[in-house]
Amino acid sequence: MKRMIISMLCVVSVCAICSCGKNPDASQETTIAFVAGAATDFWTFAQAGCKKAESELDSVKVEFRFTSGGTAVEQKRVIDDLLVKGVSGMIVTPLDPQNQAMMIDQVAAQIPLVITDSDIPGSKRLCYIGTDNVAAGREAGKLIQELLPKGGKIVMFVGKTDAQNAKERIEGLQAELKDSRVEILDIRTDDIDRIRAKANVNDTLVKYPDIDCLVGLWSYNGPMILAAVKDAGKLGKVKIVAFDEEEDVLNGVKDGYIYGTVVQQPFEFGYQSVQLLARCLKGDKSGIPASGNIVIPTSIIKKEQAESYIQTIRSLRQNPEKK
Repeated sequence: MKRMIISMLCVVSVCAICSCGKNPDASQETTIAFVAGAATDFWTFAQAGCKKAESELDSVKVEFRFTSGGTAVEQKRVIDDLLVKGVSGMIVTPLDPQNQAMMIDQVAAQIPLVITDSDIPGSKRLCYIGTDNVAAGREAGKLIQELLPKGGKIVMFVGKTDAQNAKERIEGLQAELKDSRVEILDIRTDDIDRIRAKANVNDTLVKYPDIDCLVGLWSYNGPMILAAVKDAGKLGKVKIVAFDEEEDVLNGVKDGYIYGTVVQQPFEFGYQSVQLLARCLKGDKSGIPASGNIVIPTSIIKKEQAESYIQTIRSLRQNPEKK
């Protein structure tokens, strides 16, 4: 019996020595979740950025989630599901920033969280990574003034006016047009519903037959404006300014039916967010600036840049790791 006890103690000692200095979690994979809005080209590019970051990081997996209807309620269900699954960190693009602050803070109390695309100032997120939307709005305002140097009437289209990025783009656009003779007749919302977005344009063309310019503030608004203007037989007669790089928008720019589009860099939203969060999960928060904001610059695409940009986008879709 005594020999048996001694043998057992030896086995325990050997096991303890063998495991000494080893981290049982060292080989475990870290999962970072990216919760986007509705499935559009814009978020497909962000997903490509996530894939590139994932390919560069050891033991990091990115779980990318779209919301089918683009609603805050559905987004919360997706986030809750990811928390139950035990993801290590999360990147969220809030769909209803005005009413999601509490939810964001609750998630941020459990795991590190980064916000992209539309910020919630004052929330407990680690960082905002995305566009300076006031500056982007000003860029759209400059395009409008180039189109309407003597003034004119415009209508804007967006999913939700209470989303932080929409509010800031409208603010920037209005500031840029303040001393011009351009008149903003209306701002139409569609709750991220493409059918409704197109119907809004149809209604506008009937209500304001002398409208000079239509402005799409979210990525899908441009294609819906273009389609409605085409159906109305007013291509080339009603001017269009858009946001982002959906291929229908870029083709519209190339064909001369859309004057220009303010493109963001959603690829960088995904890539930089995952890279930053992966470092933070290892205890390195040096990449977070004192302002809590990392601004990804925008570009203006007009007819002369459209074809080359289309080729860049197509290449990015096919080979995201090569960017």
